[in-house]
Amino acid sequence: MREGGIAGRAWKPKRPVTTVPDPEAETVPDRLGRVFRAERIGEKYVSDLTYLPLADGSFLYLTSVIDLASRRIAGWTITDHMRAEVVVDAFEAARRARGTLEGAIAHSDNGSQYTSLLFRQYCERYGVLQSRGAVGTSADNALAESFHASLKRELLGSGGKFADAVTARLEVFAYLNWFNHRRRHSSLDYHSPTEYEQRLATVQPIV
Repeated sequence: MREGGIAGRAWKPKRPVTTVPDPEAETVPDRLGRVFRAERIGEKYVSDLTYLPLADGSFLYLTSVIDLASRRIAGWTITDHMRAEVVVDAFEAARRARGTLEGAIAHSDNGSQYTSLLFRQYCERYGVLQSRGAVGTSADNALAESFHASLKRELLGSGGKFADAVTARLEVFAYLNWFNHRRRHSSLDYHSPTEYEQRLATVQPIV
């Protein structure tokens, strides 16, 4: 390449900013301290919002709510916007699946969706304890961000895009279903999230 005068060219695809900190947001403590584990189902959740690139240059947005006890995706939404209700809807899906969120910790980054009045009111209504990491520190929500990175890497490969919105929704739905029911985790003694929850249910009630 040097002899032929050929050089590689770096190219960064267009990526939307999904985490926009709110400088006036009420201070919320970090209740996890980067310890992404829980002893009981429904005790601690982490959540994140990420973009899903489409072939036409537009994006959809996936919001996930992950139970730290089992790694199960307890709630999620796919939308064409990033308004605060996407987070509320994802946690509401988790609440309906679990039956309750009373006393649970909901950990996230400082994105405006999570610092919004709408989400704070939702948490107050259902007895959820908010938790957030430091501004600009992705490691404080590493498990949720790692899940989204794995999802896109495994579905799209390097630099890939979904063909269209319908394809994105179908493929992500299939992936989440596979992740919950088939994906084996070393941290769960090589069980899938749902298998692990069934094992836990034999020794403790699902809260």
